[in-house]
Amino acid sequence: MTEVLIAGLAAYGAFLLYTALVFEWRGIGPGPTLGPRRRRPGLDEWMTQAGLGDVAPKEFVGVVGTLAILGALVGAALFGALLPALALGTFGAAAPIASYRYRREQLRLDAQEAWPRMIEEIRIRTGSLGRSIPQALFEVGARGPEEMRPAFAAAQREWLLTTDFDRTIAVLKAQLADPTADVTCETLLVAHRVGGADLGRRLTALADDRIQDLQGRKDARAKQAGARLARRFVIVVPVGMAVVGMQIGDGRAAYGTPHGQLIVLVAIGLIAVCWIWAGQVMRLPRTERVFS
Repeated sequence: MTEVLIAGLAAYGAFLLYTALVFEWRGIGPGPTLGPRRRRPGLDEWMTQAGLGDVAPKEFVGVVGTLAILGALVGAALFGALLPALALGTFGAAAPIASYRYRREQLRLDAQEAWPRMIEEIRIRTGSLGRSIPQALFEVGARGPEEMRPAFAAAQREWLLTTDFDRTIAVLKAQLADPTADVTCETLLVAHRVGGADLGRRLTALADDRIQDLQGRKDARAKQAGARLARRFVIVVPVGMAVVGMQIGDGRAAYGTPHGQLIVLVAIGLIAVCWIWAGQVMRLPRTERVFS
C-alpha cells in the first residue's frame, strides 16, 4: 500500500512539473487556475534569458524526465531502496532547472556589466559622431558581449527589412529579455519618435544609474562569498558522510531497512530545505521588467 501511494505521488508530481513547463499551469490542482492572476514570465522568456531560446520546451521536459530516471537508478544502485531512489530521482529532475537558472543568472550579470559601457557608447555615437539612433544601436550591439550579439543581429535584420524602429525594438527586447535593455530601448524609441536634444543627458543619467546599481550588487555579492561557500557544504558534507558510512561494516545493508530508508529520506529533505532557504536568504533584489 505504501509503495502504491508513493508511486501515485511521484506520478502526480511529474504531471504538475510537465503541465507547469509546457502549459504554464500554476497551483497544485489537476487543471489550470481560473480567474485573474498576477502576470509571470513565461517559459519562453525564462529560457531566452538563459540563452536557450532555440530549445523547444518539449526537449527541456525530455531532459528533465531523463535525468529523473537516471537519478532514481543511481539511488536504487547506491541504497537498494525505493524512497531514497525516488528522492534522488527528484534531485536529478531538478538538476537541469538549476543549471539553466545558473546560466540565466550569469547572463544577467554579464548584461548588467556590459550595459553601462554600451549606453555611454550609444551616447557618444549619437552625439559627437552624428550617427542615427538605429545605426548607433546596431554598431554598439555588434561590439557588445558575444551572448548579446545574436539579438542585435536579429533586430538589425528586422530594421533592414521593414525600417520600422518600433518593430525593431520589439524584436530586440524579446531577444534580450533584460530590464536594462527594456529601459534603454524605450529611451531610444521615444527619442527616435519625437527627437530632442536631451538624449545625451538622458543616456548619461541612465548609465550612471546602472553603474551605481552594478557596484552595489558587486559589493553585496563580495560580502556573501563566505556564505555561498558554506552553502555548498550543505550538500558536500552529508553526501560524503553517507558514502563513507556505506563502506563501514553493514552500513549499506542498513540503508535497505525501513528505518534506514526513512532516515535517508528525512536527511535528503533537510538538505533540500536548507539549500533552498539559504538561497532565498542570499538572493539579491531583482529588477523587474516594466516595458516587456
